[in-house]
Amino acid sequence: MTYVIRHRTRTAAGLLTAIAMLSAPQLSAQQPAPTPAPVPAVVAMPRPTPQDIETAQRALARLVAGDAAVRTLVEKYPGLLEVRPPAPNSAIVPNLAPNFQAKFKANLAVAAQGDSELLFMGDSITDFWRNADGAFAGKPVLDKYFGKWKVANFGIAGDTTQGVLYRLQNGEGKGFKPKAVMLMIGTNNTGRNSAPEIAEGIGAVVMELQKDFPEAKILLLGVFPRGRAGDPARGTIAQINSIISKLHDGNRVQYLDIGARFLDAAGSIPTDVMSDALHPTTKGYEIWAEAVIGPITTLMAGAR
Repeated sequence: MTYVIRHRTRTAAGLLTAIAMLSAPQLSAQQPAPTPAPVPAVVAMPRPTPQDIETAQRALARLVAGDAAVRTLVEKYPGLLEVRPPAPNSAIVPNLAPNFQAKFKANLAVAAQGDSELLFMGDSITDFWRNADGAFAGKPVLDKYFGKWKVANFGIAGDTTQGVLYRLQNGEGKGFKPKAVMLMIGTNNTGRNSAPEIAEGIGAVVMELQKDFPEAKILLLGVFPRGRAGDPARGTIAQINSIISKLHDGNRVQYLDIGARFLDAAGSIPTDVMSDALHPTTKGYEIWAEAVIGPITTLMAGAR
């Protein structure tokens, strides 16, 4: 077993990396890697071109050739210093967790019915609109505000941007023609992706929705606040929302950040709004519904 230590950044500045990692088994040749989804230019992270990488390689070669001490280290520890492009952004590589397959298949059955006119897409925060009772009961609010429309709820608890991409590309994006889509996704990516990566993932989902449902209007919600005031996740979410707000075009995509409605004057989330500081209670869903019913009604009517 080979041990190495890796330090890598996700920008062009991370091209020169000191590497040492625990080598892992390679993917089977029979399993081609999924193709990263396209990303709107307004949320795309800068990545080095092949010419940039070649320039960095030449610079490294000059360094090694011109410095005997560096050359000795590289000869002694192969791979210690080398040029590597940034790793792929996992938030834009379609991938669905195996334990989500049952709900995914149920969503496919709904899509196949062909009569849904309003689509809710997301993770558990969207999923729980279907809960009739319990701590996170959204259904009474759903029925009250959105009951006049045929709603397809494609929220899956625990899902991520890459999971939504997979689902849309593998059946949830066909079979029906919603007039409007309400999208809120990304909070479950915060433990594994940076804010710019998550913003790319959300942008990729928006692009996929536009491709799959060319006549639909999209209400893109900012990621909701979570945790306590001052929680590092709040800063990540603020950065995500700052980036994805650029997806608003005033026509097919309407961006709306309603996060402040869930907070008190001190910036905390009251327990009667989100008892676990993440998932809305019935009161939280009421706040959500009141904030979006106007825009959704307008989008469902086909107005810009």
